[in-house]
Amino acid sequence: MASASPRRQEYFRLLGLPFTSLSPLVAERIDVGEEPRSAAERLAAQKVDSVVQILKKDHPAWVAGADTIIALDGKIYGKPLTMEDAARILRLFSGKTHAVYSAVALYNPNSRAIDCRSVLSAVTFAPLSDGEIEWYLTTGEWIDAAGAYKIQGRASCFITRIEGSYSSIVGLPLHEFYAMLKANGYPYGG
Repeated sequence: MASASPRRQEYFRLLGLPFTSLSPLVAERIDVGEEPRSAAERLAAQKVDSVVQILKKDHPAWVAGADTIIALDGKIYGKPLTMEDAARILRLFSGKTHAVYSAVALYNPNSRAIDCRSVLSAVTFAPLSDGEIEWYLTTGEWIDAAGAYKIQGRASCFITRIEGSYSSIVGLPLHEFYAMLKANGYPYGG
């Protein structure tokens, strides 16, 4: 797995997939003018390729990686660097619907190819008071979270609507990932 994400590791365990977690050597930068979906797909594929290059020294293996990009009105919001930045993002999301693009990439050692797919979901926040934002920031959940929140945590109480895939919003589109495993001949499931 080309990720150190505890949430993605939980999903691998849920699926009963054996894995070793390796952190990819990829700078998660967005190119100027890059569309959110293409950025998520590019970064997921780069993460997988990075780990494939590390592993090729020893042996070929299946490698999966993912990336999630959050956008509001076409503008990408990454992981906040400070609490103030997180507060600014949450104020922007308050009472609005934003897009969540999650991409998953899979390296098949038999074909030596990377398959990459992405999912678009939408998340609607209730209007948030300054007090609610301050409370959420004190939880620390905003740290290392795209869009300054983790849907599987306390931020779920702010969310009034989800359209699309919950697992994708968490960070790994399970349906698409499972379909990729099947399509690529991974010895799993039916």
